[in-house]
Amino acid sequence: MEGLVPAQSAPGQRLPVRLVSPSLSRCIGSVSIRRSVSGFAMDTRISSSRAPSQFTIRAQQESLGVASSSSSVENDFRIKQWEVDMYQNELAISQGIRIRRKPPTKPPMGYSGPFELRLHTAADSPSNILEEITWFKDQEVSRMKELNPLEALKKAVENAPPTRDFVGALRMAHQRTGFPALIAEVKKASPSRGVLKENFDPVEIAQAYERGGAACLSVLTDQKYFKGGFENLEAIRSAGVKCPLLCKEFVVDPWQIYYARTKGADAVLLIAAILTDLEITYLLKLCNKLGLAALVEVHDEREMGRVLGIEGIELVGINNRSLETFKVDISNTKKLLEGEHGRQIREKDMIVVGESGLFTPDDIAYVQAAGVKAVLVGESIVKQNDPEKGIAGLFGRNIFQT
Repeated sequence: MEGLVPAQSAPGQRLPVRLVSPSLSRCIGSVSIRRSVSGFAMDTRISSSRAPSQFTIRAQQESLGVASSSSSVENDFRIKQWEVDMYQNELAISQGIRIRRKPPTKPPMGYSGPFELRLHTAADSPSNILEEITWFKDQEVSRMKELNPLEALKKAVENAPPTRDFVGALRMAHQRTGFPALIAEVKKASPSRGVLKENFDPVEIAQAYERGGAACLSVLTDQKYFKGGFENLEAIRSAGVKCPLLCKEFVVDPWQIYYARTKGADAVLLIAAILTDLEITYLLKLCNKLGLAALVEVHDEREMGRVLGIEGIELVGINNRSLETFKVDISNTKKLLEGEHGRQIREKDMIVVGESGLFTPDDIAYVQAAGVKAVLVGESIVKQNDPEKGIAGLFGRNIFQT
């Protein structure tokens, strides 16, 4: 991440470019390249952070002596932008991240470098549903950022109401009931199951969850794959639901954290399968700055090991659904909490959230015995005609008055 590669600006002149993922911008009379982690615009006001600072290379055409060949200069920069993206992919692969953040692209005209020999091996279609969602999300966020500039979001955050204590609510519910605290999910559909509830009223469902004893709520905001939306998050918050709200979104850009905060979120989801360690570290600091909790989700032992090496994590979600096959196996929770991983989690007093495949009181008892203190459940309760009764059925008793 912190390495440098030379960017050719003019004959005999080489500029250092930090090996982090870029975004390209242009202004009249100059070409400006802003490079930041995976398109992340690093906020230098966050204290005690070693995250890379955002910087800009401004190359005046006059000083470069290429006023008549700006297209050549721009192509040189496009080459470096593409190459830095490739290095970012290499970093992710080195951390065991199998999800590619963007579709593979051919190099710009004139590229000659270390990635030439391996270009033909890259599949040009998503390898699984998470990768497909991630590719789409990158494009979607780019469009949304044009409509909602970051500076406008920052001003909106300043006037937003304070967040509710998501982590505190989970701890209190666990202590009060003796069961894992419930994060009940407001979800209309999923890629694997299709539409779960035709007559879908997010506010009505959220209110039923709260009456049933949910400590917190998770609200799907992805529209294309889960039939959700940020309007659902806003509506639930505006309706007076007191449960803290998790914005269930696929975060690939810090802009999304600000946006979630302006829409009423108290917590956000960070998926280790698509974010590097440095990105997670930065996003945690940003969440802390904005008063948001962060649920960091893992799927396997390697991701768990990575996450336990990152400072500042309070919530770890174990997803029992395989990214490759989409099959669910709740024994995954037990496997990831055994041995050294379990010891570190207990030592750090982290809250582990069990996710996916939880339908019966026996399932809840199994993951609780494995060490979870909270569960995130959607399908098994949202499909019920009465979600309030669905919660009681899931735990085998009424947890609201326990």
